[in-house]
This record gives sequence, structure tokens and C-alpha cells, in this order.
Amino acid sequence: MDVCVIGGSRYFGRRVVEELRDAGAAVTVVNRGSVPAPHGVTHLRADRDDEAALRAALADRRFDAVVDQVCYTPVQAAVAARVFADRTARYVLTSTVEVYAHLGRPGGPPLTEPALDLSAEPVDLQLPWTDNRFVDDHYAEGKRQAEALLTRQAAFDLVTVRTAHVLGGADFTGRLAHYVDRIGRGLPVAVHTAPQRASFVHEAEIARFLAWAAKADFTGPVNAASQGSLDVAELCAAVGRVTGTEPRLTTGAGEPPSPFSFDRCYAMDTGRSARLGFRFSAVTDWLPEAVKEVHA
Repeated sequence: MDVCVIGGSRYFGRRVVEELRDAGAAVTVVNRGSVPAPHGVTHLRADRDDEAALRAALADRRFDAVVDQVCYTPVQAAVAARVFADRTARYVLTSTVEVYAHLGRPGGPPLTEPALDLSAEPVDLQLPWTDNRFVDDHYAEGKRQAEALLTRQAAFDLVTVRTAHVLGGADFTGRLAHYVDRIGRGLPVAVHTAPQRASFVHEAEIARFLAWAAKADFTGPVNAASQGSLDVAELCAAVGRVTGTEPRLTTGAGEPPSPFSFDRCYAMDTGRSARLGFRFSAVTDWLPEAVKEVHA
């Protein structure tokens, strides 16, 4: 296979590149070049927001599949729809559980792919999508609109991988490290009064899933998460077992709740991925080791 990965410079995006390369694919990485690409792949430097530059970097290249790790807005999705219309037959968009943010509710069931009706999702290209702060503040909406635009306009087969909260030792967001640090030092962790369950996935496994999806033939949205969900108290307990410290959870102390403490259900149903042939491991299988990686 000849696969293009947009982004792929850090965290599980880099692992996707390595998974595809090690499986024998010819991999082309397209990004701004702030971090060297892994050995054994082609590296093209271009800003995906600059359509002319992106076209110039790709020149006459064609791909069997594209894995887009860094599409956050419908404007970026529109550029991708135009640029890759005649360059690939398959496009894998890395999306997020956050697209369900407005649908989850306390005590609600695990979220299924059809719960989000993309045909009814408004797309507004006139919003300030070039403003980084706006994009950060509207992450879920940007991802929903990106999915919706590509679903309606793409000339290629589209897969949208709705990724659970990704954990692992290479996590640059510091969210798991927040718990390891505070619990390890005996500091309180602020949580919701009635925290709800959420889905998680290990960085290595989501990379394997994305590489698998690039080579598969299904289309449409698919949830990607480990089996079993956790609420923040259970996550803290798992961290405490590794650090040897009893977690101190606090509510209503005037602090915002910690990452992964939610007031609505963020658990995802992964029945579709299992039916398609990819069965995820259980979150309890890998979480202790991920905590150890951060705690080391």
C-alpha cells in the first residue's frame, strides 16, 4: 500500500506512521516539519491550511489511503476534500469521542455511532476557524463539522474513527500525569459530585486500529475504545495502586474538576469495530503499565 499520513509527528500519530511502515506500506508523512519523520518514510513539508502549498507538496502523488491526524475544522476538511479528490480512494479521519459531547447524559447508555446524525449537523465555514483559541474552545464542534462536511462532500470513501480518551506514557497533554503527580504526592483531586463513566484507549492500540482501518474496506463512523469504561474514581484508584498512595477525592472545593471527571456519560459502544473484525483489549489490561510509564 501507498499511504499518506497528515500530521503524524507526535504521540499516537507517530505510532500510526511506524505501524504502517513496519507492515510494509510505503508511507508519506505530510506536516510542517517541526519534528523529523520516522526513519524509512517519505517526508513532505507543507502547512495543511495552505491549500496551494499542500497541492504543490503533493504534486502528482496518488495514494491508496490517507490517514488525517490533524483535521480540527470544517475549513480544513473542505481543503482536504478538494486536494485529495483525485489523489486517494480512501480517507481515514481521526475524530474523537468529543463529537458526542452534547448527547451524553448522566447515567446514559454507551454512545453508538448512529446517535450522531451528521446529516442534521450544521456546517458553518464562516466561523473564525483560523483563530487558534476559537478552535481550541470549540474542539468538539470543529470535529463534528469536519465529519459532516467530509461525509457530504468527499469524492473518496470516508472512515471517521471516533477515538476514546487516549492514555499512554508519551501523552503530551499531561492529563494522566496530573493524576499520577497529585495522587503520588497525596494531594487532593477535584472531581464531580457524581462523576460519569468514560471510555479510554491505549496509544499503541489506537495506532494499530488506525493502521488497520487504512487497509480495510468499510466506511462510515466507528468508535475506537478499549473494552470497559471507568469513572474518575476508578481511574484514581488504579493510579493509587501503582503509586502506593490512597487517592484523596474532593468535590465542591471551588476548583474545576480534573481531566476525565465528567458530568455526562462518555462511554462508547464498540460493537461495530468488533463486528468489522477488530476487538480491543480491556482497559484494565494496559492501564497499570501506562500509569507506571508516567510514574517512572
